[in-house]
Formats: sequence, C-alpha cells, structure tokens
Amino acid sequence: MNLTARKLVALLTITALGTAALPFTTPQAQAAGFTTSMSATATQLTNQQVQAAIKELNRLGIMNGYSDQSMGELRAITRAELASLIYRTFDLQNKTGDIAATITDVQANAWYAPYALKAVEMGIMQSVEGEFHPQSPVTDAELEEVVSKALKRDVKSVHHWMSAFYEETGSVTRGETAVLLQKAYQAVPSDQVRIESIKTLNNMTLVITLDKPLTAEDEVFAKSRTDFAFSGGLTLTNMPRLKTGSVATYIVPTSVQQAGETYTLTYKGQDAGSFKGSDVKVNMTQVRQVTNDTFEIEALKENGVVDYGYIISAYSAGRGDNAFILNDQEQADGKTYQIISSMQARQVTITPENGEPIIAKYVPFTQSTDGRQEPKFRLPEGQILKPGVSYTVTSEWANIEQASFTAKSFESFVVERAQVAGETSIEVTLAQDPGDELFSGRSVTLTAPDGQVLTATYKYSSRKGATGVFELASGEKLISGTNYTLNPVGDWSVASSVTVVQQ
Repeated sequence: MNLTARKLVALLTITALGTAALPFTTPQAQAAGFTTSMSATATQLTNQQVQAAIKELNRLGIMNGYSDQSMGELRAITRAELASLIYRTFDLQNKTGDIAATITDVQANAWYAPYALKAVEMGIMQSVEGEFHPQSPVTDAELEEVVSKALKRDVKSVHHWMSAFYEETGSVTRGETAVLLQKAYQAVPSDQVRIESIKTLNNMTLVITLDKPLTAEDEVFAKSRTDFAFSGGLTLTNMPRLKTGSVATYIVPTSVQQAGETYTLTYKGQDAGSFKGSDVKVNMTQVRQVTNDTFEIEALKENGVVDYGYIISAYSAGRGDNAFILNDQEQADGKTYQIISSMQARQVTITPENGEPIIAKYVPFTQSTDGRQEPKFRLPEGQILKPGVSYTVTSEWANIEQASFTAKSFESFVVERAQVAGETSIEVTLAQDPGDELFSGRSVTLTAPDGQVLTATYKYSSRKGATGVFELASGEKLISGTNYTLNPVGDWSVASSVTVVQQ
C-alpha cells in the first residue's frame, strides 16, 4: 500500500547509517510488508527527529528492527507492530483490562499474539467480530485514538503531537509512530516527579512545569494542597490542571499573591524553587445581576482573556471546538491570553451606594458554562440586592472595566414538577431553563406526611435544560411509598403543590 506523498520526502533521505548499528529482532521482519512511494511534497518532520525517536525507543527496549538490519522507518506500521509498541511503551504487562478478548485471526504462537490480546483486553485497540487484522496498516486517526486511550490523555493533545505528519486519510509510518511514542513516553505519569520551572501568570495563577505528569492520585486536591507547600501563607485553592498539548505543564491556582513578595515552594518536602508574587490582575469586562442574590463578572476571549477550562486537558473533550492549545508563552494564533484559573474559594466585595461592603462568594461550577466566561457570585444566605440601589464590585484578583450596576427585582424561578431519580436523589424541573448553572448552591426540602424533613442539594453540572438533579445528604434515603411535599430553601424559587412519590 502506498502512503500519502506529503509524509515521505524528508524521511526518504534517512540513511541506513542512522539505524544500522541498532539491534534488531527477526520476528517483526515478517510483520510489515507495506512500503512507501516517492512524493512531491515535503513533510514537517525532520530526519533528526525520526532518528532520535527511533534510537531512544530502541534504547528503552520498545522498538526493534528487522532481519535486514534496518529499522523500517519508511514502512507503514501494521496493527500487530503497533500493539507490540503500545505494550512496551505503556508497560501493559502487569495491567488488566475489563474486556473479555477473543481474537480469531491471530495464531496463539504468533510473535504479536500476547500484545494484540492485551491491547484488546485493555480497550486500547479494537477487534471487530473477533478479527484483529494484524497485518493491516494503521491510519493516522487510529494511531491518535490508540495512543490517547493507552496514555489516558485527551485526543486534542495527541493530535497536537502528531501535527507534523497527521493526515485525515493517511497511513502512518514506523518512523512517525516512533516520534509520537517518544513524546507519549515522556507524558506517562509518575509519582516521582521533579519541578523544573515556576512562573507567575497573574496574582492568583502559576504555571508549573514538571519533568513528568502527576499521577491521578497526586492531582487530587486533598493531596496536592499538601504536596505543594508554599511559604508566606500562600496556598493552593484547587487542584493543578494539565495544559492541553503539554507534556507536564500545569495551571496552578493559588490564593492571592502579595506583589513582589518572594515565595518558596516545596513539593513532597523537596525544595522546588522560588518566585515573586505577581501584581497582575485578570481583566474582566463588566458586572451583571442575574438573580435577586447573584451577579456575574464577564470576561471575553476576544479581549484576550480565556477561562482555563478551554485550555486544560481534563476539559478538552467537553469543550468541543472551543477548546484550544496555548504555547509556553500563552499564545495561540499570534495572540497572547490572560488565563482565569479556578474560581474555587474566590470572593469579591460588593458595596451598595452609601452602604457597607458585603463579601460575595463564588458559586461553584459557574465560571465557564454555556460557552460563556461569566463566573457567578452570591450574597450571604438571606441577603438580596435591593432594587434601585447602585452597587460597585471590587476584587483583589480582577480589574473590572464596568464594575457598577443598579439592582432590579427578579421573579423567582417556578418549580414545575419533580420526580424520583433514585432512592437518594430527585430531578427538579423549572418552568424555564435557568441557564449557566444557576441551580448551583440551591437546595429544596422534602417533607413527609409524618413531618420528617429531608434536604436535597443540587448536584453540580447535572443540569439538562430546565432540569437538575438534587441529592440527599449522605446517609439519607427516600422511604418507599411516601408522598413528599417539595419546597425550595430560600427565595430562589417557588413551588405550589409539588409532590414527589417514592414508589
């Protein structure tokens, strides 16, 4: 099979001298029969990149050569070969999968049999009706998907790493595969990492680059807030988030830094360096009231401000075409961006005209929803914005261009119906879609005929249109056959004769 022309010109100049000294094994010599053809368009990959990748994978015992003492960098890689490379790159030997794999077109004594079986068991590669098709060439799209699954990394990052050779319908060579796997190997998480650099983005955000990504366990907020220890009372305010497209660079939200103060950082008790507190605030556009007790602060991407949810690996899939990649200078398409990191634990001061300042706290999971960058802030329980009064919002972490607004009265949401979603949760449907996670932080009570009262609180990010899921407190359950009367807690909503029956 001929590969696409664009990929091959530079690769064809790779000489045998670059690989002849590398060890080889004979079984793979029978596995790849697909060769390449001449092309008219140059690839972006350089000879040096391909040779360096192959030599590194060979040194690690991941990639071997053929019986003719070549590495076959110009050959189309087969599914059998890819399975063996994935097996070694991601150390699948001692890992177990959930899929009961049956492969009918692979002989048990084939050199690639254990690798193909493990890849299918792990859900990393597919067999269709039991057929693995070991000698079929691998497409760019398939390689992207396989590496993403094996690494448990977002597809957008893997696609970015393949940008030098990716084609929608192209078949991938062994040399190209080596380049990608070299990068992916560097991105395998480790519980033994070293911090390589720390830089401040703004007075509540750091960018920290490590030599390896953190494990899922080490990313968890409860652990990371202990592992990342700062001087001067500075603290992590939420978990570090891996930047899309990076190997091990993290957006790290902190409490507000004091401008010019020197902070030191230790990671797991080891000195990791120091940095000076930033005086940079995030440029927000304007404040808007959204309910009687809640307001939002807008930021605009077109003004060069982006919420971190659009540039981190964890949210890449959910943001669709809105997700993008920033380089090490926080640039994309020649434009430099400010980054809004996690709003968790953030607060602002809202001051009524001729009145006393009020602290308003961030409403969780509202900072970037429905394609808008508008984190919400809510007054303390029981307080409302008084219609006709002018309010001004100030913040330690934000510059707000239009910081004042005159409050008005909002109609409360109306609960239209509710139904049981499980023995510990209910679905509440409003007469209109509240949008933008305005369910967040809200609760309802469920009163049984005998007077027992249960409280259910909104489950973050569960909203589908006008319906949100509300969950009972831990240990509480709805009693079978009981007819509960629902009432909102506070004035955010009203309900008239709304009942919930647990069957």
